[in-house]
Amino acid sequence: MTSAPDGAAGHAGSSMRNVTIHVAKTQLSRLIEAVLSGEDVVISKGDKPVVRLVPIPQGQFVFGVVEPEALGAGPDFLSPMDEDELAAWEGRR
Repeated sequence: MTSAPDGAAGHAGSSMRNVTIHVAKTQLSRLIEAVLSGEDVVISKGDKPVVRLVPIPQGQFVFGVVEPEALGAGPDFLSPMDEDELAAWEGRR
């Protein structure tokens, strides 16, 4: 392994960077940029690799958006019940 200028160790000629937790805490912004540009970043505790930083694919996560036609019409909660349904709710059936 060779030492990179930012204190990270990596394989010569590869795009993998292995850093300690301390380096990851102090260089997080740079590591995120490296991951976003395609580099593999592994964070190690001592000599043992423990986590890998990976980018989240953009455009795949959309929260709270559902096509209206996917839900259907749904029930009309304000419409009056017919007599049979009312009887069932009131336990008269």
